[in-house]
Formats: sequence, structure tokens, C-alpha cells
Amino acid sequence: MKKRITRRKFVATAGVGTLASPALLALAQAPQIQTRPSSKPVVVSAANGNKSKDADGLTCVARAFNMITEGADVLDAVVAGVNIVELDPEDTSVGYGGLPNADGVVQLDASVMHGSLKRAGAVACLEGVRTPSLVAKKVMEQTDHHLLVGKDAQRFARNMGFKIEADLNTEKSRTLWLEWKRRTDPSHYLDPNDRAEAWRRAGSDMIAEGLIDPVHFYGTINCNGVNAKGEVCGVTTTSGLAWKIPGRVGDSPILGAGLYVDGDVGAAGSTGRGESNLFSLSSFLIVEAMRSGMSPKDAGMAALKRVVANTVEQRLLNGRGKPNFNVSYYIVNAKGDYAGVSLYELSEKEAVRFAVCTEDGPRTLQTEAMFNGAPRV
Repeated sequence: MKKRITRRKFVATAGVGTLASPALLALAQAPQIQTRPSSKPVVVSAANGNKSKDADGLTCVARAFNMITEGADVLDAVVAGVNIVELDPEDTSVGYGGLPNADGVVQLDASVMHGSLKRAGAVACLEGVRTPSLVAKKVMEQTDHHLLVGKDAQRFARNMGFKIEADLNTEKSRTLWLEWKRRTDPSHYLDPNDRAEAWRRAGSDMIAEGLIDPVHFYGTINCNGVNAKGEVCGVTTTSGLAWKIPGRVGDSPILGAGLYVDGDVGAAGSTGRGESNLFSLSSFLIVEAMRSGMSPKDAGMAALKRVVANTVEQRLLNGRGKPNFNVSYYIVNAKGDYAGVSLYELSEKEAVRFAVCTEDGPRTLQTEAMFNGAPRV
């Protein structure tokens, strides 16, 4: 008499037999199917990301792209890229040799965001460290916090082993600061509105005379990258607005303003008038627009429209009733699509530019401008 088998035993036996079949065993050992289509590796940054070079002759975007395609963590790659610019004494917008504040002190800001790990770190008003992006990365890795500021950020950097220097000015940045001081009221007791206008006018005159690169008056570098797996990271680092009030913090170290990364969507960062990006949380807005299905370019344009809508103070408007300043955004989505957009062109004859590196190599491209001409026209 045959022994009866229960339904439960039959199902269990059948399951074992099925899993033991050679075809399904091979399937079980195969790589897991990626939920996201393959991405195109790319690095996007502000234009100075394709200018300063390291000892090997690589620019920021080229160094970062090479590291990404060789398997490095995307955040490690983009930070290594901006380190080139931070350490370049000829770039007066970032790190060592950045244009100082009104008291002649170089105060640096930086932020990093890791899309896959969903972690971030930032520093603001940091003095004495040439590479604030690396300190921001240590904040992300070594603490439970997102932002450290001022003397305590410097103390943290010292504890992490960073060299603290007494002065990050170069002869060039110090000379430019002294020239600015000469042009402004030495008493610094003007009416606040008159004083702000005097400071702005002195800076604008120095730009017109070719003493200051107009792009670097609001100097910054943002750099975002994505690898073939669709992993996205970003970094923004700056010496901030030239001749700023001591202690002023712009958008660069503020998550959602000067940088925002969502590992499932993409990354965006900004340069230009930090206060406008802070008020509109522009980088966060761009990433959320991409989440809803917008392309990087359209998402950047949506943020620019928000900036225009939020700029209503008369002192911030030009003769056309539009913002009298510029902002630019550098954007990439998790698929590797990218864009650079700006409110204005650099001048009547020259476009604002951004840097990109793909498998075709590093290039400097024109941003898509919302308005023709320069901001103050």
C-alpha cells in the first residue's frame, strides 16, 4: 500500500526540486537585475571646473570623470576634482587665494551630498584650510551633523588632522582687497544703504576695469557626477561673495540652496547671487522638478523663473524690471542627462559657460540663458 503524501509535503517537495533544477540554479547565481536603466557617466560643473589643472594636466571634471569610470566612489571623485580648483592660487573664487571678506580675511564655505548613502556634510565661515570640501566630507563621515561653522569648524578640521594656516590670501587676492578698500569709504560709517551701494559700485568698477573676473565676483564651483550605476553625488565649495560682511554665509553650504542631491533623481548646484538661491531653495526645487518628470534644462528654467518671481526689491532690479544679478545652475539626472542654465549671458557678446566631461572628454559649453545680455542692462 502506497504511503499517502499531504498537500503541504507535495508543495515543499516540488519547490525543492524546482530550485534544484540546473536552469534555475544558474538564474539564482546570475547578477541581480538593476531596477534603473544603465546610466551615462558624466561630470558637470561651473566653468572653472575645466580651467585649473593638476600635476597630470587634468582639470576638475576630467579628474572626477576618470576616477568615476575607474570605479571610485562618485563623491570621492567630485571632491578630488574641486580640490584642484581649491588649491589653485590663480582662481580667486575658491579655496586658497579666494577673494576675502571686507576685513581681508578669507572665509570658506562648502557642502557635499552622497546620493546613495543619503548623507551630507557642510562647513561655513571656515578659516585657514585650503580645501573646505574635504572638511565638509569629514563632517559627513565622522559626525552625526550636517553643518559646522566658524571657529568650531576650524577646531574640528584641526582635530581631523588638517593643517590650519594663518592666512589664505595670496599676493594677488590681498592686492585686490587693498584696491577695493582704497575705493570705499574708509570710515565704514555710511548709511547702510549708501555703504552697500558703495561696496557694490567699487566691485563693479573693478570688474569693468578687468581687475576681477565677473564670474568670480560671486565665485564658486559646484561639481556633480553620476556613474554607470546611476549613483549621484555633488559638492559645492566657495570663498563666497567678494568683500562680504564678515560672517556672511551664502547658499553654497546650505543643503537645498547651493547643492542638493537625491540618489533616485539627480543633483543640482548653483553659482551667482547666493541670497537668491537661499530664498528660493533653488537646487532642491530643481531636483524636485526632475522628480516630477522634467528634463534637467526645464527644471533649471523653472528655478530661474522662481528667482525672477521672488525678486521684487527695487534695489535688486535693473531698468527692465528684472534681477540685476546673475545665477547659474549645473544639473544632472540619474540617467546622465545634464544641463547648464543661467539668468543672463555674461555680456552682450559672451555667454556664461559650464564644464562637462563624458566619454568624449572635457568640454566647456554655453549655458542656456533665460534673458539676453548682461544682468544690469
